[in-house]
Amino acid sequence: MSTKKTYYITTPIYYPSDKLHIGHAYTTVAGDAIARYKRLRGYDVRYLTGTDEHGQKIERNALKAGKTPQQFVDDIVAGIKDLWKKLDISNDDFIRTTEERHKTAVADIFDRLVQQGDIYKGEYEGWYCTPCESFFTERQLVDGNCPDCGRPVELVKEESYFFRMSKYVDRLLQYYEDNPGFIQPESRKNEMINNFIKPGLEDLAVSRATFDWGVKVKGDPKHVVYVWIDALTNYITALGYGSENEELFNRYWPADVHLVGKEIVRFHTIYWPIMLMALDLPLPKKVFGHGWLLMKGGKMSKSKGNVMDPLVLIDRYGLDATRYYLLREVPFGADGSFTPESFVQRVNSDLANDLGNLLNRTVAMIGKYFDGTIPAFKAGVTAFDAELEKLALETVSKVEEVMENLEFSVALSAIGAFISRTNKYIDETQPWVLAKDEAKQEELASVMTHLVESLRIASILLQPFLTEAPAKIWSQLGISAGEWTEWDSAKQLGVVSGGTKVGKAEPIFPRLEAEQEIEFISSSMAGGAAAAETAKPEAAAPQEAQEKPDLKEEIGIDEFAKVELRVAQVVACEPVPKADKLLKLQLDLGFEQRQVVSGIAKHYKPEELVGRKVICVTNLKPVKLRGELSQGMILAASQGDQLTLATVPDSMPNGAIVK
Repeated sequence: MSTKKTYYITTPIYYPSDKLHIGHAYTTVAGDAIARYKRLRGYDVRYLTGTDEHGQKIERNALKAGKTPQQFVDDIVAGIKDLWKKLDISNDDFIRTTEERHKTAVADIFDRLVQQGDIYKGEYEGWYCTPCESFFTERQLVDGNCPDCGRPVELVKEESYFFRMSKYVDRLLQYYEDNPGFIQPESRKNEMINNFIKPGLEDLAVSRATFDWGVKVKGDPKHVVYVWIDALTNYITALGYGSENEELFNRYWPADVHLVGKEIVRFHTIYWPIMLMALDLPLPKKVFGHGWLLMKGGKMSKSKGNVMDPLVLIDRYGLDATRYYLLREVPFGADGSFTPESFVQRVNSDLANDLGNLLNRTVAMIGKYFDGTIPAFKAGVTAFDAELEKLALETVSKVEEVMENLEFSVALSAIGAFISRTNKYIDETQPWVLAKDEAKQEELASVMTHLVESLRIASILLQPFLTEAPAKIWSQLGISAGEWTEWDSAKQLGVVSGGTKVGKAEPIFPRLEAEQEIEFISSSMAGGAAAAETAKPEAAAPQEAQEKPDLKEEIGIDEFAKVELRVAQVVACEPVPKADKLLKLQLDLGFEQRQVVSGIAKHYKPEELVGRKVICVTNLKPVKLRGELSQGMILAASQGDQLTLATVPDSMPNGAIVK
């Protein structure tokens, strides 16, 4: 048996009444991030997800679809498993409540609780929400509707089994008191106490006799076990509890954290702990109730036309862009909003401009200045090295600290700040200037090695979140997965050996055309994948014939050859004060940096330009525009009110001649 410290993490088991959406992906990707992080830190991790397949809602939906309940859930579960595969979820098990290993254990657990008097038979009369599979008292309803989903409830009167919840209330409150970190965020605990426990926790109806799709009660088969009692036990039945082999249960229980949406915190922090107390089992260490990923118009709903299928994002923008957005955009625990604008902005700003641009510039410069060979590392050579070295090590410590609290967005923000600071380091050290001075070769070498180490450390820290990009970064840096990429190696500088050959510089996150992609995502949300298909870029429709423009006088090739065009990369951009049309761009030409003033402010925002490769006329005489020096011109195409910059692929090195 492994001597590693164990870590057991679970997601809620999802209700397969329809296709899953990006909100479900949000929870599962979060669970995957912490599971990957713990594995990187040397833990023996068990990551569980699955599906909750019983209940009246499933039975009704199957009937509408003309299928048996089992056929109905089988079809949807196949799609869920495919989605998890597309998201590269590293779960160790996938539990289905229709599996025999689960049903047998549930029936036995229910029977045990009946035998010991914690469950008794009576008659239930009250309000039931079928979509939520939840019972409510009159006082818990909001305007006569379900307090969770807002939909109508049904008055139910039937024979039922009841769980003596009140028997365990004092013990539960004591557990809250003794374990202040049990319910996270803290506000969720206050909700549970004030809304459900203080008003008086009533005994819970735990069986139904008006439908058939569920685990049958032993000795009383007209009753099926209440879907939440059935579902909650998955966390232990998946470990073999109650079976002939309880090795996994003995190894991993209690769970380190149950990840759940805030709408089901009540079941996991009241009903589930009480069930475990009745079974005389340890309680989970933490239940984390995260917020909702909302859309324009509120929660996702087909009727509102605001459902986002994560497969659409993965297929068009890639796995890592989708995973990154989910974990970076919203502080885990709080509600947040998905918008097409924020998705595109995150991909362009954080991934294409910052991370992708840093990698591209680093590999290109090592190729240019050192023939593709990484020099030997030396600390503190330039005046800017010490600050970057200090931030690198601080970032590792910060990520470790916040990941223990499931603060994914904070971790990614810290990594992003480190990447941005490394890009600034390039501007500070100006390697294109150092390269011109033979006496500055040691400084130039130090800059290159510090860039390599920054990228290596950032790539290690990104592994829990991005499952493809780190390996692509290593490949371009000439690094193989191994001791140079282990977690603890991020706490050291100068790990990459001098003499390592870099690979070919290739963009790992192509920049998105903002307007086009925002429109695509919006169309996808409105009508799902079918609408997204129709929104794919198509060949432009033939334009109407135009009048022949007045052409300029012909020139010879010798005259044209006098114009020098070079590839330049925008490293910074800002408006020119008191000049509505002008932007001031800082361009990296590979051999030097120049400032160019361009009248494109009405067509581009400064942040949209940073990182772009443009074409610069480099042999124009410098001029001053509104008091700002302009050392060239960037090329653009214009027609009427439209203007588009002429660009080149990111793989083309800065300073390359355009012919």
